[in-house]
This record gives sequence, C-alpha cells and structure tokens, in this order.
Amino acid sequence: MEKTPVYYYSSTSNLTGRFAEHLAEATGRAVHNLADAEVRKSEASGPWVLLTPSYKAGNADEVTLPAGVRSFLRSPTNRRRMVGIIGSGNRNFGVYYQAAARELATTSGRPVLFEFELAGTPEDVTHCAQILDEVDAAIAAAHPSDPAAP
Repeated sequence: MEKTPVYYYSSTSNLTGRFAEHLAEATGRAVHNLADAEVRKSEASGPWVLLTPSYKAGNADEVTLPAGVRSFLRSPTNRRRMVGIIGSGNRNFGVYYQAAARELATTSGRPVLFEFELAGTPEDVTHCAQILDEVDAAIAAAHPSDPAAP
C-alpha cells in the first residue's frame, strides 16, 4: 500500500521539522519541507497530508498559517489533493493553540487528523503514524488498483 506523503513547514526552531523527520524515520513515509522553494512551487502528484505549525500567539489579527503553506496551497491542484491536516502548536498560545490547523480545516473541509505540542513526543509520532496508516488504507479502499493490471 502506498504511503500518503506529508508536506510540512517548519520555522528556524525546527520543532515541526523534527516531528516530520521522526515520522519519516519511523514509517518510511516521504516528507517534503515547504521551506524549500522548489517544494513550495511544486504540485503534489496525489493525495497528501499537511503538517503545519500555528504562529498566532495572542493577537487576533496575526496571520496564523505560515507563508510557505499559504504559497503551496495557492495551487488548486494542491488544495484539491490535500486529504487532511496535522497541527503543531504551543499550549502557551491559549485559545490560539492549533489555530492554523483548525482554521484551515474549517475553510478547506478537510479534517484535522492529529495535533501535538512543540516537537511532539515519541508516543505522538507512533499515534500519528497509526492515523496516517488508516488514511492510507482509506485511500487504497476508495481507489482500488485494477486487478487486471500487470
């Protein structure tokens, strides 16, 4: 079964990036860093999952979704192929904890699959990997391969 890739954005703190890399190491799943201009300008070839941090820390007018994520989502193809969202945040943000993932889920109609704080824990990586395996199975069931294909 094909593993749905994860596209992520991480700031210089690299908290989200560390989680993405641990996820890749644990599962063999492809992860793509939206801080890389080539990745940001590309289009996903099939279903994909977004892993995004939230930056809103108390100012309601502050932009929540990182610019790299917004840039990638400008592509109608990328928006259409996104199947879910994983959120990274900081509980110190209070009501704005996970704001980017939750706001994007509302506007896109895609579910928040998992949320974790800062760089996550090994248990978070394991739990998220299980959820992504369920996503992979659901996609495979919805699009079974042609049994007549060689």
